[in-house]
Amino acid sequence: MSFWLSTAGDLTPRPPLDGSTDADVAILGAGYTGLWTAWYLLRREPGLRVAICEQEVAGFGASGRNGAWCVANLGVSPGELARRYGRDAARRTTFALRAAVDEIGGVCAAEGLDAGYRKDGLLRIARGAHELPALRAGWDERDGLGLAEGCALLDAGELAGRVRVADARGAMFDPHCATVHPGRLVRGLAGLVERAGATIYEGTRVTGIDAGPRPALRTCRGTVRAGTVVLAGEAYLARQSRLHRHVLPLYSLVVLTEPLPDARWSAIGWARGECLSSHRYTVDYLSRTADGRILFGGRGAPYHYGSRVRPEHDRHAGTHAHLRDALFDWFPPLRGIGFTHAWGGPLAMPRDWLPTVAHNPRTGLAAAFGYTGQGVATANLAGRILAARITGGTSEFDDLPFVGHRPRRWEPEPVRWVAVRLMQRAAARLDARARRTGRAPTGRSLPERLLRH
Repeated sequence: MSFWLSTAGDLTPRPPLDGSTDADVAILGAGYTGLWTAWYLLRREPGLRVAICEQEVAGFGASGRNGAWCVANLGVSPGELARRYGRDAARRTTFALRAAVDEIGGVCAAEGLDAGYRKDGLLRIARGAHELPALRAGWDERDGLGLAEGCALLDAGELAGRVRVADARGAMFDPHCATVHPGRLVRGLAGLVERAGATIYEGTRVTGIDAGPRPALRTCRGTVRAGTVVLAGEAYLARQSRLHRHVLPLYSLVVLTEPLPDARWSAIGWARGECLSSHRYTVDYLSRTADGRILFGGRGAPYHYGSRVRPEHDRHAGTHAHLRDALFDWFPPLRGIGFTHAWGGPLAMPRDWLPTVAHNPRTGLAAAFGYTGQGVATANLAGRILAARITGGTSEFDDLPFVGHRPRRWEPEPVRWVAVRLMQRAAARLDARARRTGRAPTGRSLPERLLRH
């Protein structure tokens, strides 16, 4: 269990579905996407019958296990969005995501959700000379798109005034990022939608999805027939035959330190609550907890053949050991501190890195998925879009690139397993070579072109 769920309060399961029933909207998954969709549906039409089917408990998946970032990012960068869809689409998408970060804070404040929402921004740090070109390219991209307002490019000295990271050469500060207590946010949101009139059935595994004139969720405990079925299971959607190749479950793992004494915090100078990351292909992400711990997360756990999602995959000893070592590499003065928690879980990777938010009135199916590990804010935006479309309305976001997006499917096995494993190894080699030589990747190799997003 993640630290977030273990400190989120009572986890006693809600009653499961007891036989078949009817609803106006049936939702698969009681994570951020499903719960935000339910919340905005009931805000628009308070009398709707909304039923949410969850195999475990609300927040069991990525919503209760993530790195606490609530950031205005997609898996696709603003520059890549501009290349694919044009400058205006990239700007509107970015502004919508920034507004979603603020929307979450607004709901927490208005509804009294004790989710630890704190907006201190994000520092994208260049660790080593080899990461400086990526830092500068990221800044130039945002500046060129007119998205740099409020952001700042920091040199090594300016960065050291905020946080002292080993071999840090500079950073970009982005104010459009908050931290949350993920467990309290998702569990609080579950209570909120229940009070608004939704029913959450926990311990209710969805075994099949029916589309067409009579859409339904078939479960291990009965069928929920509805006017619209919403698929909000993120990486766990790979278990459903209808969506098996739409997402690739890729595991992200986390370690968490013990609470640090004041002297240790003073040694690294991380006095504010900014999120931190570098420019590695293999991804790292750091955040501070309210009780003075450091969370360090990253990729590295191997992809599992057939897109398998199993509890035993939530831990990978080699990756967790690497993450502990990486924390000391970032902050040498912290050597000797202890770690109290280690966990992980699958995130959903779409083939083109772009999420999908879609509603098809003809089939009665709606879905949102493919957040690539950056779904805290995106799920809120997706919930608002789906609620508007399901209730027959429109939203100001309907022309964003991911709305109505039809993703390319992942290749069948064994091609998928071979390709993904090769790309994982290639990314690790690119990072290791750049650090060893001090030279940035050229961007010309096949792995770099395939990883570009």
